[in-house]
Amino acid sequence: MGRLEDKVCLITGGARGQGAAEARLFKREGARVWIADVLDEEGQNLASDIGVEYRHLDVSSEREWQKVVDEIAEKEGRLDVLINNAGIFRANRMVDTPLEEFELVMAINSTGVFLGMRTAAPVMMAGGGGSIVNISSLAGMRAAAGSLSYGASKWAVRGMTKAAAVELARKGVRVNSIHPGLIETPMAGEVGPGGEKIISRTPLGRSAEADEVANMALFLASEESSYSTGSEFLIDGGLNAM
Repeated sequence: MGRLEDKVCLITGGARGQGAAEARLFKREGARVWIADVLDEEGQNLASDIGVEYRHLDVSSEREWQKVVDEIAEKEGRLDVLINNAGIFRANRMVDTPLEEFELVMAINSTGVFLGMRTAAPVMMAGGGGSIVNISSLAGMRAAAGSLSYGASKWAVRGMTKAAAVELARKGVRVNSIHPGLIETPMAGEVGPGGEKIISRTPLGRSAEADEVANMALFLASEESSYSTGSEFLIDGGLNAM
């Protein structure tokens, strides 16, 4: 019996990278998995490959969130797990950051998480509870020059996670955040030369694999973490301890 046997799970940003790794792992652990993304061809190919559902979802759209969650509630009868994984990265120093870029990063990385929690929580509460896992970043724990928009968005995720956890605890819904360091995904390529510098400063001396983040998400999605809520879980090779 899998660790997520028959749990209904929605994973955003599920077409590739961390989201795809989570979808594959959750499926192997017995979950009924729905993945959502704006990368429709990649998402549909993955869904067909591993036997899960795919839906288009722009996480910054209130209407699209409601459509996807309503369909899951209608077809599955409940929603047990939400992995707010969708996100983008933009590198720019504060004085060079256009307002449009800042607003785009915040819309996807922060507003998307807010809309996901707000839309999914009522369905989870109606079903007796659930687990929300928000993918923040090490950039949501410590400052990093050259990525103010990204850092701001991930600090916001950290704060929203704690507030939502307190509000939803008595309703049976747990909310936690994961804070990865450098992970080997397509987004890592956008970090550029700074990625090598991060690795050189990391005590474990390497970046992480997407499966390592997926394993943490699995723990938080499962009943194994039943007494954890409002907490931060780092996957950073010891970098934040420096």
